[in-house]
Amino acid sequence: MATTAAPKDKLDAPAIVGVNGPEGGSFADWDSIDWDRAQENVRRLRQRIFTASREGDLAKVRNLQKLMLRSLSNTLVSVRRVTEVNAGRKTAGVDGQVVLTAPGKAELARFIQQRGSIWQARPVRRVFIPKNGSGRKLRPLGIPVVIDRCHQARAANALEPEWEARFEARSYGFRPGRGCHDAIGVIYNTLNGKNPQRVWILDADLAAAFDRIDHDHLLAELGTFPARGMVRQWLKAGVVERGRFTPTREGTPQGGVISPVLLNVALHGMEAAAGVRYYLTGRRAGESMPDSPVLVRYADDLVAMCHSREAAEQVKARLAAWLAPRGLVFNEDKTRIVHAETGFDFLGFNVRRYRSGKLLIKPSKAAVKRVRERLRKEVRALRGAPPLAVLRAINPIVRGSAYYRTVVSKEAFASLDSYLWQLTYRWAVPRHPKKSRHWIVDRYFGRFNTARRDRWVFGDRETGAHLVKFVWTKIIRHQLVKGTASPDDPVLADYWTARKRRAAPLPMDRATLRLLQEQKGRCQICGQLLLHADRSPQSPTGWEQWLRTTRMAMKARHIAYQGAKTPDGVQLRLAHTSCIRRNTVDSTRTLHAREPSELA
Repeated sequence: MATTAAPKDKLDAPAIVGVNGPEGGSFADWDSIDWDRAQENVRRLRQRIFTASREGDLAKVRNLQKLMLRSLSNTLVSVRRVTEVNAGRKTAGVDGQVVLTAPGKAELARFIQQRGSIWQARPVRRVFIPKNGSGRKLRPLGIPVVIDRCHQARAANALEPEWEARFEARSYGFRPGRGCHDAIGVIYNTLNGKNPQRVWILDADLAAAFDRIDHDHLLAELGTFPARGMVRQWLKAGVVERGRFTPTREGTPQGGVISPVLLNVALHGMEAAAGVRYYLTGRRAGESMPDSPVLVRYADDLVAMCHSREAAEQVKARLAAWLAPRGLVFNEDKTRIVHAETGFDFLGFNVRRYRSGKLLIKPSKAAVKRVRERLRKEVRALRGAPPLAVLRAINPIVRGSAYYRTVVSKEAFASLDSYLWQLTYRWAVPRHPKKSRHWIVDRYFGRFNTARRDRWVFGDRETGAHLVKFVWTKIIRHQLVKGTASPDDPVLADYWTARKRRAAPLPMDRATLRLLQEQKGRCQICGQLLLHADRSPQSPTGWEQWLRTTRMAMKARHIAYQGAKTPDGVQLRLAHTSCIRRNTVDSTRTLHAREPSELA
């Protein structure tokens, strides 16, 4: 077969390559892949890129990035991420193609690995989705074709660790091991105490950041990155909206796998531009200097805490000048300077320091209102449906409130429970127009949860399944990630292992959590992870989507319960359905598949 040389700055063109580079291996079929080995190869190579970048050895960084772009392990892990893990795996691009079967995934991986260098980026399909979970405002989402998504995931694994070694300490959006709660934790530590100094807040938002990033500036920041040419193709590929093609002269599609990394690269240096300074040595290394502002950024949202209003205005002016060459500006409608006693909303939380000196962080009123509207729409849409349909629709929304479990949320949770009780009661009354109020209450409400003394739990008498309550969400304080720590840093391997071990439990039903803990999150047959949660969802909607996907996977038997021989007899165990299919099950083993009693 004739081979085509890769153009300059394109993904390097390999022949058939091995698991971690061009050593001449392959794989038989999708189900035979050793995923632990593949993921370990990618993890180790990311760590080598990170280490070389931190040491300033750019030539070594580029060589390792080329190795990552040729790595079969990287291709396999990237294809798996796009076709199995990502929420949009069933959403097609402009070509209308999705890949959901094992043979299709294997063929996709082979195509990308062997012919990736000759691929030309396709336009993205533009759709509009509700912004912040509301149906009023919409934001554009660019959906690349599945092959471009896989290529972007491969390129991201090469690019991200280089920049993880450079990124600033208080950048938390779209980064491994970091999230919204770290940003809120820094704000709490800065404003808490008897006499905090930085009480003037620049609460800023960038206008359409993803859509306005200057291409030339971004490509200049990437320098000699081996896949720079491919990144350029993705930036210039254009969009198709309602059948009409439009070229793209600025911005990166909000929906591309690599877009969050590119946004962070474009916004790197914001802290320095705002005048933030840290102690570099000594006992206080990593802490902000006393006369320095504190800037916290999550993607395109940022908060700068300053000593005075004049200082906050100076920070805003400096940042506006710094953003201009990047094609970005402040959204003046959402940007303001306030005192901590006035309070401000950030990432769905309200932060306010009261005159008594007490700092409270709660779910914002707007966030609570969004949850109430969502509950109302779902329950109204289910009028006439059976109780189980209500449970399946509402429980993921309630469990999604785990996003707020790190702050002062009990009052908001109690309010939402009261509102949800009214909704479910109003849902039940029209079903039995000739029955009394007491009969309806006895039929649909009771002590369904035997672990709690609460007779006002909505449930289904036939199955015993019930609705979980917001107030059952346990408040768990978040442990702030330290400094510039990154999971790609091999020196901090023990730190991240301990941090993962102390992480808050997933917001799932107790039975499934118990099985996951007993099995250490591993499949009973293959020993690989049952759930992919390397980056926890960073919004209530994200948690809800994750929970729905998990529940659908259980129902569709992508994850199933399998009986296994133990000293105590046959017990429930979690296993991948693909593993159950491959495994020759003994006649003495029994397969058990059921929905959890609380329906996730």
